[in-house]
Amino acid sequence: MSGNKTIADLAAMIDQTLLSPKVGLVESAEWCARNADRGFATLCVTPAIVPYAVERLASEPTRVCSVVGFPLGYSASETKAEEAARLVRLGCSEIDMVLHVGALLEGDEDYVRDDIAAVVGAAFGASADALVKVILETGYLTDVDIERACRLAEAAGAAFVKTSTGFGPRGASVHDVEVMRAAVGDLLGVKAAGGIRDLETALEMIHAGASRLGTSSGGEILDQLAARAG
Repeated sequence: MSGNKTIADLAAMIDQTLLSPKVGLVESAEWCARNADRGFATLCVTPAIVPYAVERLASEPTRVCSVVGFPLGYSASETKAEEAARLVRLGCSEIDMVLHVGALLEGDEDYVRDDIAAVVGAAFGASADALVKVILETGYLTDVDIERACRLAEAAGAAFVKTSTGFGPRGASVHDVEVMRAAVGDLLGVKAAGGIRDLETALEMIHAGASRLGTSSGGEILDQLAARAG
C-alpha cells in the first residue's frame, strides 16, 4: 500500500488513455488487449476504436471511455451531441467532452451550459448508465474561470469535471484540482489529466481531490506502486 491505496484501488481510479494521433487501429487494438485485465476504471480511446474496445472488454469490469469535441471543443453542440449518442450506442460508457473554451472566456455562460447539456442529454438518451466528464482545459483559465466552468457543468448534469485534454497549453496541476474540488464539493467527480506519468504525481492529484486520473502511463504507475509495496 501507498497513501492507503492498494494496486486495485488505484487501478480503479485510472482512465488508461490512448488518444495519440500517431496511433492507428492495429496498434490501438493491441494496446486494448494489453490493458484489458489490469482493473482500470476505463480504457479511454479514440472514437474509431470504440467498437473493438467494447468487444474486447465485454467480459471485464473495465469500461470504455471516448472523447467528443476533442481536443479543441469548438464543434457545434449538435455535432457533439450526435457523436456522444453514437458512441454510447456502440457501447461506450463514459464520454469526455471538451467545453467551448472561447465561449466561457467571453462570458457566454448560457452557451457553455447548453453545450454541455446537449451532450449529457444525448448520452443519457442513448443509455441511462452513461456519464459525461467535462474537460475545462484549465491551462487557458483563471481560478474564477475554472469555478464558473465547474458550476456550469454541474448545472448541465455532468458527472465529472476534468482538467485537461493533454493537447492544450499544459496538463493538470495540483492547484487546478484543488480549485475544482472546492467548486464542486462532493457533487461531481474531479478528473486530473495531462502530465500524470508517475506514482508520486498520481498520489499528489488524489490528495488534492481527484477522484479519477487520466493517463497514458497507468501500467507504469501501478508497477511503481507494486514495487513500493513489495
